[in-house]
Amino acid sequence: MRFAFPAFAALMLLLPALPVPDFWITQSIYIGLYSMVALGLVLLTGVAGLTSFGQAAFVGIGAYTAAFLATKLGVSPWLTLLIGASLSVATALLLGALTLRMSGHYLPLATIAWGLALNYTMANMEWLGKYDGILGIPPMSIFGVDLGTGRGLHPLVWVIALLAALAVIRLLDSRPGRAIRSLKNGSTMAEAMGISTFRYKLTAFVLAALLAAVSGWLFAHFQRSVSPSPFGVNKGIEYLFMAVLGGVGQVWGAFLGSAVVRLVEDELQVLLPQLIGTSGNFETIVFGIVLVVVLKYAPDGLWSFVGRWRPAPVRRKDWDGAPPLAQRDKPARGERLLEVDAVRKQFGGLVAVNDVSFEMHAGDIVALIGPNGAGKSTTFNLITGVLSLSAGAVRWRGQSIGGQPSRETARLGISRTFQHVKMIPEMTVLENVALGAYGRSKAGVVQAMLRLDRAEERQVFAEAERQLTRIGMADRMHELAGNLPLGPQRLMEIARALATDPALLLLDEPAAGLRHHEKQALAGVLRQLKAEGMSLLLVEHDMDFVMNLADRVVVMEFGTRLIEGTPAEVQASPAVRAAYLGTEH
Repeated sequence: MRFAFPAFAALMLLLPALPVPDFWITQSIYIGLYSMVALGLVLLTGVAGLTSFGQAAFVGIGAYTAAFLATKLGVSPWLTLLIGASLSVATALLLGALTLRMSGHYLPLATIAWGLALNYTMANMEWLGKYDGILGIPPMSIFGVDLGTGRGLHPLVWVIALLAALAVIRLLDSRPGRAIRSLKNGSTMAEAMGISTFRYKLTAFVLAALLAAVSGWLFAHFQRSVSPSPFGVNKGIEYLFMAVLGGVGQVWGAFLGSAVVRLVEDELQVLLPQLIGTSGNFETIVFGIVLVVVLKYAPDGLWSFVGRWRPAPVRRKDWDGAPPLAQRDKPARGERLLEVDAVRKQFGGLVAVNDVSFEMHAGDIVALIGPNGAGKSTTFNLITGVLSLSAGAVRWRGQSIGGQPSRETARLGISRTFQHVKMIPEMTVLENVALGAYGRSKAGVVQAMLRLDRAEERQVFAEAERQLTRIGMADRMHELAGNLPLGPQRLMEIARALATDPALLLLDEPAAGLRHHEKQALAGVLRQLKAEGMSLLLVEHDMDFVMNLADRVVVMEFGTRLIEGTPAEVQASPAVRAAYLGTEH
């Protein structure tokens, strides 16, 4: 399979030199143009989980910019590419800032709205030719050689399309790529790892818009004319259909889906009128039926059938000997680390946490226990910034951190796991743990695409393997995280939290789902962490696990602190027995 990409690239670049009909060349150019837009949707929708029906509008921005500047002002096509791309990026930044904070069905509706607005603008501006558009766009040339609209233009289209695919593949296998891949499963875990989810939503949105604008630039010089109709919401839906049909989470699915839609659409436009006896856009009905069938029987798209016989890729281990990542300065043992001062959380009329106070010192293990619904996990979320405080204060080494976003809390050295495991099932165990080292690395999108981040990536994966070895899971690092049983998933989550290099580790029910020997191994790991100077705050229901591990125990009931003391004091408390057993006797 290592030669598949070079072979495909060679075929597409040499196709114009082969004795094939011009019609094939035209179809291939359209497939290349569509693939760029679908590739952006793979990144935006399939990977980041943000559905957009408005990508055709960005194609229109690229196309109209090229057409207007070339015909009205005589600007070089290469300069129009730069201007069109810049205009598309600026538009995407503005629209993204306005819409990407939406969730659920509101975001797709917003993309339809601005898609309609941009298309309406193109169709009603006198200086853009209104519905007639702009004609007479000059062909592109390189070093004085006219590329024309067929065989000469074909290599340029496919060079750009293939380079875009290679750039996206490299991006997804990088620090920012892992951050983008974390968006689809919600923001809570990603933010707890120090990732600004809005920033990466905007990044994916801008990259998808940029790919669409480049496709539009090429489209204008290929067609030699532009009009509003190819840039409407209907075409935006068709682009999304291409991505979903091919495999919305797969880079090469964008190319497969674009090819299938383009080729089948042309055939249907000829065959259906003959079969039905009347003309019309009946291919739309067929595509709708096909999409329903694909979503039912191949929800991962047509590319999933290719994946069945492709061997699963295994990351080459090239990080042996990589220098360690930088570590933060740790607090001195016994230093007052965390102060939870009368924190309160109220949801309407429900008080989930009611004036709870306790403190921690460096090197201690403190357990937060109580019956179900006592408010333990809510207290965790208040400490880590997942939830905002209704009242009270949280101080970290004397600094107030209440109200800070959880990503800022993570950067201070507070890391956590979750009551319900949060991970990226499609990524390997190693990649999930590497996500924890996000805040300890710096590579950006451009560095990733140009492969200038490899030295740092080796450091990150060496750290991820070290933490997996620490918890006894190094032998499973290449497995998909979604294939793990619950117990190993929890251990993986602990390894990911450790990869952040925390000074305080918050573990929300870490032993839940573990077998007896796994709990013993986990307890050994936690004691070792304590010996190394780390502080741990844990919520747990297994009393034997807690009492044999914790230095101090805080008991909660109905959102209030019931008692705090040593394990022996808590076990001897009549109030604790009443909370758990319903009686003091």
